[in-house]
Amino acid sequence: MSAEIRAGVPDRVCIVMMSAVGDAVHVLPVINALKRANPRTRITWVLQPAPATLVRGHRSVDEIIIFDRSKGLMAFADIASELRKRRFDLVINLQVYFKAGIVTGATHAPIKLGFDRARARDMNWLFTNAKIPPHPVQHVQDQYFEFLAALGVSPEPVEWDLGPWPQEREWQREFTASIDRPIAAIVVATSKPEKDWMPERWAEVSDTLHEKFGMQVVLVGGRSERELAAQRIVMERAKHKPRSELGSGLRNLVSILDASALVLSPDTGPLHMSVALGRPVISLMGFTNPKRTGPYRRFHDLIIDAYGEPGEDYPVSMENRPGRMKRIETSHVIEKIQLWRDRYYGTRSR
Repeated sequence: MSAEIRAGVPDRVCIVMMSAVGDAVHVLPVINALKRANPRTRITWVLQPAPATLVRGHRSVDEIIIFDRSKGLMAFADIASELRKRRFDLVINLQVYFKAGIVTGATHAPIKLGFDRARARDMNWLFTNAKIPPHPVQHVQDQYFEFLAALGVSPEPVEWDLGPWPQEREWQREFTASIDRPIAAIVVATSKPEKDWMPERWAEVSDTLHEKFGMQVVLVGGRSERELAAQRIVMERAKHKPRSELGSGLRNLVSILDASALVLSPDTGPLHMSVALGRPVISLMGFTNPKRTGPYRRFHDLIIDAYGEPGEDYPVSMENRPGRMKRIETSHVIEKIQLWRDRYYGTRSR
C-alpha cells in the first residue's frame, strides 16, 4: 500500500544510510536542508561505526544508531531492538540494498520513503511505502537531493558543515605548526583495489611536489593492509620522505585536509571530504564514472579522467571500467598540479 508524501519536513525523521564515508559526506547537505526547512526536526541516523566517527557531533545530527555489520546477523537483531524503542514520522531510505530494506522495515513510521522500483535493488522497494519518482542516473549528490524534492525542500545552499569544529582547532594548530611548507595531502589507497593508483607513481609525484612545488607531502587514510603496503612502497621509493598520518582518525583527517593547500585522491571518502571543505582536489578517476562519483560541482578542471576514451562523451552511469587506473601517468598528475598552482594556489573556496 502506498503512503502519501506530504510537502514539508515532519518533526521526527530517521535516515537509513549505512554505507561508507563518501556517502555519509553526501548525506550531510540533505540533513542540513531538512533542518533549514524545519528547525524542530529531530534527525536519527542509522550508520556504520566508521562514518559515525566522522559525523558524530554534527549540528544537524541529533542521534546516531550504530549498525555494526561485523556482527553478522546479530547486527540486524541489535538494530531492530533499538528501533523498537522509537517512533518516527518519516523514514528516508537512501540505499538500494536488501540490508537497508531490512532496517527500514524494522522502523516504526507511517511513511517510509525510498527509491523507485527500477533503481531499488535486492527487493529493497518492498520495505518502503512511498517512492521518489523515476529518474535517469545522475551524480550521487543530486540523487540524494531527489528525496528533498519529494518533500518540497530545496537543497540550496548546499552546505556540509564538516568542520573542523571549534574544539578541534587546537589540534589543527599544533599539526600545522609542525610543518613549514604548504601541505599536499595524498590519499594512498581506497577500499577497492580497482580504484587505487600505483604507489610507486605516488612516490614520483611526492618527490615532484617537494622539489618543484616546495610542498610537504602528508600521506592520509586508514591503516588497512593495502594502505600500509602502499605507504611502505612510497616511503621506500621517495627521495624526500613524506609525513605519514595514516590512521589519524576521520575527525583529525578533516583538520588535515582543511589545512592542506592541495589534496590528491582516487575516488574515495577523503576526495568528497575535500570538496565539502572547499579544498582543491586532484581526482584520479578510472574505475568509476567521474560524472556520478567525482567531485561535486567543484574542481572539475582538476579531474584526471582515465574512465573515458579520448573525446568520449560517455553518459552518467553506474558502470565500472576495470584496469583503467594504470592509464594515469605521473606526468598527467604533475600537469594537474601545475594547473592547480596557476588557478587555485593562495585562494580558499567555501
